[in-house]
Amino acid sequence: MLKNSNNIKKHYRTCCLCEAMCGLVIEHDEGLVSSIKADADDVFSKGHICPKAVALQDIHNDPDRLREPLRRTSTGWETIDWATALDEVAAKLKATRDKYGADSVATYLGNPNAHHYDTLLFVDPLLKAIASKNRYSVLSTDYLPHGLACSLLFGNQLFFPVPDIDHTDFFLCIGANPVVSGGSLMSAPGMAKRIKALKQRGGQLVVIDPRKTETAKLADKHLFIRPAGDVWLLLGVINVLFDNDLVAYPSFIKGLDEFKQAISPFSLEQAAQHSGISEDDIESLALSFSKAKSAIAYGRVGTCTQAHGTLTAWLICVLNILTGNLDRVGGVMFPLPAVDLAQLAKWSGNTGHFAASESRVHGLPTFSGEYSVVSMADEMLTQGDEQVKALLCLAGNPVLSIPNGEKLDRALEGLDFIVSIDYYINETSRHADIILPPAGPLERPHYSLGVHAAATRNTAKYSPALFRPKDNALQEWQILLELSTRLGSRSYLQTFTSKLQYGFFNRLGADGVLDLLLRLGPYGSLIPGVNKVNLATLKKSPHGVDYGALKPCLPDKLFTQDKSIQLLHPVYAEGLNKLAASINKPVDKQFNLLLIGRRDLRSNNSWMHNSRRLVKGKPRCSLHINPSDAERLNISDGQTVTLSSRVGSGDIVAEVSDRMMEGVVSMPHGWGHRRQGVQLSVAEQTKGISMNDLTDETAFDRLSGVAILNGIPVSVATK
Repeated sequence: MLKNSNNIKKHYRTCCLCEAMCGLVIEHDEGLVSSIKADADDVFSKGHICPKAVALQDIHNDPDRLREPLRRTSTGWETIDWATALDEVAAKLKATRDKYGADSVATYLGNPNAHHYDTLLFVDPLLKAIASKNRYSVLSTDYLPHGLACSLLFGNQLFFPVPDIDHTDFFLCIGANPVVSGGSLMSAPGMAKRIKALKQRGGQLVVIDPRKTETAKLADKHLFIRPAGDVWLLLGVINVLFDNDLVAYPSFIKGLDEFKQAISPFSLEQAAQHSGISEDDIESLALSFSKAKSAIAYGRVGTCTQAHGTLTAWLICVLNILTGNLDRVGGVMFPLPAVDLAQLAKWSGNTGHFAASESRVHGLPTFSGEYSVVSMADEMLTQGDEQVKALLCLAGNPVLSIPNGEKLDRALEGLDFIVSIDYYINETSRHADIILPPAGPLERPHYSLGVHAAATRNTAKYSPALFRPKDNALQEWQILLELSTRLGSRSYLQTFTSKLQYGFFNRLGADGVLDLLLRLGPYGSLIPGVNKVNLATLKKSPHGVDYGALKPCLPDKLFTQDKSIQLLHPVYAEGLNKLAASINKPVDKQFNLLLIGRRDLRSNNSWMHNSRRLVKGKPRCSLHINPSDAERLNISDGQTVTLSSRVGSGDIVAEVSDRMMEGVVSMPHGWGHRRQGVQLSVAEQTKGISMNDLTDETAFDRLSGVAILNGIPVSVATK
């Protein structure tokens, strides 16, 4: 803490740790942070803040955070200079590519990349320079079903329908906890206040979840639902709408009759049986939703990463469409961000291409040029042509974040070469041969390029770097540019072209590219002197610039060729047929409980567990279990139990809670920091296990390849 200083300065910043984009006021002096508080004048967050933001100073000051490149040696890690590190990484990746082919080099991109504009702007050239089909990311453990639905319905994976939460009369929240998450794919800081405002104007909140979440506590009604039962609930609700002639849809909808016929075999009785929600409650929900002046159906991770995630994400969109709540004030609407990513995706041709059965080992589909992470370990372990022999991991920790982390752990041990671009030596980067640490979160400028595309209001906010990077640290865009230039040079012509590109982009930098994109955007202009948005105007507005509420834009803004929405795509027709065939699937008697995830307000990524202020207090990694299940299994509150699945087991503290549905248990994701070689001194002291040492890489939704992280069959036993 600072004492007796008269030189305290204020720095205004947007938090980069989750999707809420909270505005911050950071007081600092002589390179030290004295406080981090909410920015009451921020145009978007308006004074909201959560505990994660305060921990930005912990990450900046963390002695475990890497500040110079490291190389593995027979005696441990050694510090090397940047030129040596970059040259060696490029040489090793090229050698692997030359020996085994381009597809022998895999890439994995973690969640933090979505929050950093420099990464989003400079990662694509690196992926093209590597030129491997073996691309992986958090896409298939997170929003893949949503992205696929946006691609197939609206023509563009980055054209998100976002809840107009501040104007709605009915908010149906399924498998999501926005009070804690800040609104995933619905950037909305201060959700508790927004829900209070919803109720004050006479609106309703209904939450559907196997756990009575923090959001459900504020709801007018909460209904427990069986994990992966959401698809049945939605089919029941939509069939009730058809049966009562309550369908109201825009004129640019196609395939309504085919859709109605495809879902008609799914009865209300089946919907109740498989969802665990009564027929009366399903009918009541359908009628209330359809009769509301405006309504929102919103689902998130709980609806995506489950056995029927592909169908569920699609049906959520369809429910909004068929009730006239798509592109409607108080319904779901499409943001118009200052940098229009959907339009950029159209220009680049990356609107979300879906291709069936292409992966080498399991024949999985690809979406947006990526394979599902469920096949990642097997692509490394299964011998043959195109076997993965090297990995570039960018801001990710897949050992803790993808199914069956133990298997991936073993697979990484057998690779010829691994490079991690990361702040820390974590469960994944401990396997690396070289680690390249970018500048820290307060040492880099910030613009929420990806998150603005899913925000509940059109705003733009830019934050300059607070501190100058020390020890010659490179910004992430510089690391990516250096690597893509070295890897892209395969001939004299390519070498010449790479040098030209390097000179141009190095001179422009991430800020220069951002400025160009702002000028090309809907609020900008390329004409000098015209008073439109550009980087200079954003720098003069430290609290951000507000471009107003979301506005209707369809059908003109649709990215489909004929400006229409086709309701029933063959992918979904196939999925409905498979759903019908799955009704009589036998129940696993050995693993008779279902495990779901849980979001914690003080956590988002595993590296946040190295902040003492975020992990202090009672253990965060506990197993919530219903009192009836606890009594049946002779488990008492606070007792250590063994949690087991098909792929693994671990010891965890049980927390008996009537907020859990009977037959369902819950634990948070990203814990378990005790693997040998990890250098996270605070995180290593925390209790808990990795949920993904229990999730099953053979369990995935074959329609899209999305991993199943919710509804995992498990057993719980006393020690």
